[in-house]
Amino acid sequence: MRVAAGARPVSLPRLLAVQIRAVLLGYWRIPLFAIFTIGLPVMFFALFGLPRLHQEISHHVSVGAYILASLGAYAVSNVLVYNVGIGQAQTRARKLDLLQRASPLPGWVAIAATMVGGLVLATVALLVLLFVGAIAGVSLPLTHWLLLILALLYGAIPMLGLGLTIGYLGSSGNLAPALASLIYLPMAFASGILVPLSQLPSLVRAIAPYLPLYQVGQLGWNAVGGANESAGEAALWTAVWGVVLGGLAVWAYRRDQNRKFA
Repeated sequence: MRVAAGARPVSLPRLLAVQIRAVLLGYWRIPLFAIFTIGLPVMFFALFGLPRLHQEISHHVSVGAYILASLGAYAVSNVLVYNVGIGQAQTRARKLDLLQRASPLPGWVAIAATMVGGLVLATVALLVLLFVGAIAGVSLPLTHWLLLILALLYGAIPMLGLGLTIGYLGSSGNLAPALASLIYLPMAFASGILVPLSQLPSLVRAIAPYLPLYQVGQLGWNAVGGANESAGEAALWTAVWGVVLGGLAVWAYRRDQNRKFA
């Protein structure tokens, strides 16, 4: 990074912190989209979780806790696919990435700030949902609450890769929302986090374990005791999907950069 004569160089950590603040400030100044993505899981919980809050699906596993874990996976992934993915596509559509390229700001700092800002918003969405669930009467030991938070934030890794992939593959700000809905919404239903797998067709149940969002759901369901596979297996598959989707995001980014600057 070039520094003008007499100017004090800015350290990369400080530069990253300032850029993260700018991303979060953007969410704050245009709150409608963020409020919608945070409020939607809460609304779903009020509609589908509250009426069956204390019913049990198995010994010591309440329907309320199971739905809360499912919608927690939805809350985190929804933010990362829509806010991060569509936000990145809109940044490209407004040519802000070209402006950043012309500035001394390293490209990786802008991307890292977008990722961190998305993870902060996803964490807020998850905590709001879990707070509402706890106030409504979902009862879990403290260790299970903490495990649920950590598990679902770990599950954010592949969904962040998916969001960035959509953000860089969407050729315009208008295409990205359609692309996100085309990919994410069918995945959310087929993974069992919006509709129980037992209520889905047999073909969908056979495909579900190979979807990244299914593994994120398994991480959450393990925390409340209602999973179909072990936490270790779900964590391993989540890591694999993180590598796959992260690699796809890197490819999409390089493709976009080569098309503009090569």
